Amino acid sequence: MTIRVLIVDDSKFMCHRIQQILEEEPDCQVVGIAENGMQAVRLAQELKPDVITMDVEMPVMDGITAVKKIMANTPTPILMFSAMTHVGAQATLDALNAGALDFLPKKLDDIDSDKALAKIILRRRVRMVAQQAERLHKRKRIITPQPKSAAAFKNRSGKFDLILIAASTGGPVAVQQILKHIPAHCSAPVLIIQHMPGSFTRSFAKRLDEVCKINVVQAEQGDLLKPGIAMVCPGGKQLEISQQFNRCQVMLRDKQAGEIYSPCVDLTFMSVAKNFTGKTLAIILTGMGTDGAKGAQQLKKQGAEIWAQDEASSVIYGMPKAIADAGLADNILNLEQIGQTFDRLN
Repeated sequence: MTIRVLIVDDSKFMCHRIQQILEEEPDCQVVGIAENGMQAVRLAQELKPDVITMDVEMPVMDGITAVKKIMANTPTPILMFSAMTHVGAQATLDALNAGALDFLPKKLDDIDSDKALAKIILRRRVRMVAQQAERLHKRKRIITPQPKSAAAFKNRSGKFDLILIAASTGGPVAVQQILKHIPAHCSAPVLIIQHMPGSFTRSFAKRLDEVCKINVVQAEQGDLLKPGIAMVCPGGKQLEISQQFNRCQVMLRDKQAGEIYSPCVDLTFMSVAKNFTGKTLAIILTGMGTDGAKGAQQLKKQGAEIWAQDEASSVIYGMPKAIADAGLADNILNLEQIGQTFDRLN
């Protein structure tokens, strides 16, 4: 099956480069090029592409406005190209909130220092986004049948001492949607492990802090876990916790050889299983791959409760699927159900 791509960028060089990289694969075809958001909206309706690559900063109509209009008129999987800057991070988060499915750095060097590998990553990401076309129609907060009774949503002790939230592709929007339901009086610390570049996580934490009732910050070395404070793991770092004088604190370190993700959900989960003695709730949201499954096994052995996002509300049903397939999920819920349950937490 041929993947039909619409490229949107006001740089002719970038359009040519993206087209060249994608069409090195025989099943990728660039069916159109738009120089601004207004052209993109029109061509999306005329050409019905399988995926759109979208720049943010453009004349006439910017990429964020174009995403909103396309998702309202002709919903299409959109991959944003973003500058790895503070401003670029804010714009990308806006685009994801508007309906874009994923993002990549605009410069190949920011994707990977190995340009050959960067090309492969770009093509793979376009394929992955294109595969979500059918799922777009399932992302309208569908209430799926509850796998267990409403009473089962509460953990056995009636209270959690720590909440872990893990996500990858589709995560920024999903995390925001459920985190804003946590009440201001929540007594549990929250740790958020979101696969995201280091230049984005501080902006992500700031965005969450603006829309949530609890305080949200980017985790720093030595931070103590405090009631009602949510901490986002910095991109490019690994977050583990340690016990110091009967208090739990954050330990950050650089990615080591052989570690695929940074942050890595498995590493954080296993650290919590080893060093935290209270009642833990771990929630695994949308994302590609299986990161979190090994760590969830260790948490389960220590009595933690595990929730997984359901397939219908996931952008990518990979990470939560791994939890469900392993039989680790105490509850399989959509985002609205998780949010409603959070309204009653602690």
